[in-house]
Amino acid sequence: MSRLIVTGTDTGIGKTIFSAGLVQALGATYWKPVQSGLEEETDSQIVSRLSGRPALPEGYLLQLPASPHLSAEAEGVEIDPDALPLPEVDGVLVAEGAGGLMVPLNRKVLYLDLFARWGAPVILCARTQLGTINHTLLSLKALRDVGCPVVGVAFIGDAELMVEETICQFGQVAHLGRLPLLGELTSDALAVAFQASIRVDLIREALAQGEMA
Repeated sequence: MSRLIVTGTDTGIGKTIFSAGLVQALGATYWKPVQSGLEEETDSQIVSRLSGRPALPEGYLLQLPASPHLSAEAEGVEIDPDALPLPEVDGVLVAEGAGGLMVPLNRKVLYLDLFARWGAPVILCARTQLGTINHTLLSLKALRDVGCPVVGVAFIGDAELMVEETICQFGQVAHLGRLPLLGELTSDALAVAFQASIRVDLIREALAQGEMA
């Protein structure tokens, strides 16, 4: 089994759409360990609809659209990281976190702690808007401080070539491409944009190296 973690520098940057494109490109299985907010489509439903690929059941389904620890507390439960091991699947598993690395799962454990426990390669998604350099470099440092292997940074949004170059230079990280914002978000449109914009070859290389390690 090969595993990949998709996380972001912040919430609402498009990493679920990126995850859908990645799942589709790799023929992978998607897993969202904690879903906070059930008023609209869940992230698993979005990824399945756009990728045509299966999604595993979430570890926790929580009503309140808030940080997972607050959503859980609103329902009188506590998220147990021990109940969230990476599932075993045939082929590639893509696991997506919620928000950024410092999002709490409970009052003691952050998503970053869970990723460190998993030890799987991480793809960091970053938007190309103001503040991206700071947020991305801080996120890369946090991942490396806990020993998480980083595949690279995938940018989302309009081109900001100097910003993207600066991040990859200072962060000493691979540029995995930039997924543009899509006017028509369909499975076919996402597949075309992902194939044209994202370095899937570098991601496959990282998976292969992980299998040989």
